[in-house]
Amino acid sequence: MQFVKMHGIGNDYVYVNGFEQRVDDPATLATRIADRHFGVGGDGLILLLQPDDGADAHVRMRMFNADGSEAEMCGNGIRCVCKLAHDHGVCDANPMRIQTENGVLTLQYTTDANSKVDRVTVDMGDPILTPEQVPVTLPRSFMSEPVVNLPIGDHIQLPSLNGWIRNCGLIPRMTCVSMGNPHVVIYCDHVDAVPLESIGPFLERQPVFPNRVNVHFVQVHSSDKVTMRTWERGSGITLACGTGAAAVCVAGVLTGRGDRNVVAHLPGGDLSLEWREADNHVYMTGSATEVFSGTWPESA
Repeated sequence: MQFVKMHGIGNDYVYVNGFEQRVDDPATLATRIADRHFGVGGDGLILLLQPDDGADAHVRMRMFNADGSEAEMCGNGIRCVCKLAHDHGVCDANPMRIQTENGVLTLQYTTDANSKVDRVTVDMGDPILTPEQVPVTLPRSFMSEPVVNLPIGDHIQLPSLNGWIRNCGLIPRMTCVSMGNPHVVIYCDHVDAVPLESIGPFLERQPVFPNRVNVHFVQVHSSDKVTMRTWERGSGITLACGTGAAAVCVAGVLTGRGDRNVVAHLPGGDLSLEWREADNHVYMTGSATEVFSGTWPESA
């Protein structure tokens, strides 16, 4: 099976062109091929596919986390799907419409001197703020309003091992946003002091998040610049999360910490976000990079 390794500012996946070959069990393949010691290595597996009949789309993407679970969407991954489709001769439409488990999204892109896609802007659509749609399960009295700046301690008992809450200057409140997949945004003074390897999986599987959740700790530098670190549902610590950056942009506006245009600094690079008042959509712009291609043995 032929594959292409790609990343969007370090959020790396193994990509398979389903226009040319078939993957019968993508969930199992994801766990094997994404293994960073015994496989190709990556945050998961993404398939480029024919769109469903009746879908107003040029191509379709399906994404599987490193643990084999299927996710609704990936903001960094969809930019690479656009690049794969264009650069490998599947589709040259610009804008390009890509079907996801979160509906059809529209992408516009620029190309470099070699006519290869280099930067992509994704229309991420409307943020979802209704608790039952994020989803967040809270007492009935909280379910009628967006989950903005809600005290964490009222619903989650954070472990305080090694004084990390004090060390990172945690603001013990959470804002929950769905960009087609669930996110919780928590602010602090020093993101580097958050023990993400232990707090991330703890928060991901809290009962208040029935579909699990992507966890983001955010440090605000100014109204238009933030630094964020991410624990992704099903993949662990990642260098970037596009849908998460979009959720952080929305959370910044809702909590009065940020503008509608913001640059998010992630470990793998920067993303530009805009929560546009005109249509209520979030737009994300960033790079898409092909690293290498190869052959995965059928017996692996």
